[in-house]
Amino acid sequence: MTTKMKALITGIAGQDGSYLAELLLAKDYEVHGIVRRTAIEDTEHQLKNIRHLLPRITLHVASLDNVLSLIKTIRDIGPDECYHLAASSFVSYSFEDELSILSNNVNSTHYLLAAIREFAPRCRFYFAGSSEMFGAVTNAPQDENTPFNPRSIYGISKVASYHLVKNYRQQYGLFACTGILYNHESPRRGYEFVTRKIVASAVKIKLGLATGLNLGNIDAYRDWGYAPDYVLAMWLMLQAKAPDDYVVATGETHSVREFVELTFTALGLDYQKYITIDPQLFRPTEAVQLCGNPTKAVQKLGWSRTVTLREIITMMVESEMNFATKKIS
Repeated sequence: MTTKMKALITGIAGQDGSYLAELLLAKDYEVHGIVRRTAIEDTEHQLKNIRHLLPRITLHVASLDNVLSLIKTIRDIGPDECYHLAASSFVSYSFEDELSILSNNVNSTHYLLAAIREFAPRCRFYFAGSSEMFGAVTNAPQDENTPFNPRSIYGISKVASYHLVKNYRQQYGLFACTGILYNHESPRRGYEFVTRKIVASAVKIKLGLATGLNLGNIDAYRDWGYAPDYVLAMWLMLQAKAPDDYVVATGETHSVREFVELTFTALGLDYQKYITIDPQLFRPTEAVQLCGNPTKAVQKLGWSRTVTLREIITMMVESEMNFATKKIS
């Protein structure tokens, strides 16, 4: 009888964590996740993305800012793979909340790496990097050799964690990888992200529950992919012969305006009648676009994207409409 592979996921209740848990279960893994105590006490809201998986996964209450808590979890599980997806993800350009974002994100990565090195040295480790690590770039598209120039405390925390991962790989021989993932969307995207805000607002307008939507610079461009495609890339990184870092992106950019237009068109609406531009919501101007070059992931991992932006938006609109109509019925 073969023993199941054991995987530990931090951030299991988020968009990526929930899709990753589904992927691993489909591959017959034993799936464990770290959650806060408040999540266990509020399953309806905080664990909504994984509610359908709860009978098939094991959740562990632990604090990512407590090294003893993480050591106990790693020792108890003895994971074969660890996917570190949890992070304070608010991209603050005014450097508000900088102390908590920096300490939470960097310390949690360091604590996990240290615990794995000591108690599960054969465990393969994935760290969720971000295109925010590149920040104010001078060339596009960006790849694994593009210099980091973060301009948010979130991006800075990700760069610091990236170097921790690289150090544990080079100095201690840990199989540790960073995936530098560009924006990726799905019906499970959180409401704090502009894409979900656009879709949710458009659906409310369609249903007569809202009259308009305030947005910032809709002529900003983003490289948008599909979350389930991107979690597959995470898994592929940990199946490779040697650990390495990879950019995961589509290599295409689309404007926020295009995202808005496609969303409203899917609902039979003219976006220009409902959008108000609020200069206070503008981010600093980007001279060069954030657009990723996924060639290395495609060639070395055999990864590829499978879903277009139009298809992603269609899925998000349909899901949001189902949710909204159930809520008011």
